[in-house]
Amino acid sequence: QVQLAESGGGLVQAGGSLKLSCAASGRTFTLSTSGWFRQAPGKDREFVAAVAGNGENTAYADSVKGRFAVSRDNAKNTAYLQMNSLKPEDTAVYYCAADNTWGRFTTNLKMYTSWGQGTQVTVSS
Repeated sequence: QVQLAESGGGLVQAGGSLKLSCAASGRTFTLSTSGWFRQAPGKDREFVAAVAGNGENTAYADSVKGRFAVSRDNAKNTAYLQMNSLKPEDTAVYYCAADNTWGRFTTNLKMYTSWGQGTQVTVSS
């Protein structure tokens, strides 16, 4: 199992950028797919982006494709979400998560077993 903690959220103007970090503890980080999800008030938590444990496979929600980039630095036990060209509709609490099943790559939040506490991202118009 891996434990996660997000950071980097804040208030930005539309068109701006933020970079979120997800610091992981544990020795299985390189075996875990890292996912990013977000939840706006009154809405279900939704998939944003994911990167496989080895970094060779990524996936993005259509709403963020071309604007966000997910990456990881296994030497630092950290995953990242670079968010560019932010829009007000990106406003949400952002969560990082880990799928601790070796070799699996998924965008399904039900498959993720470790979750961070969330970090607020607010984009003003």
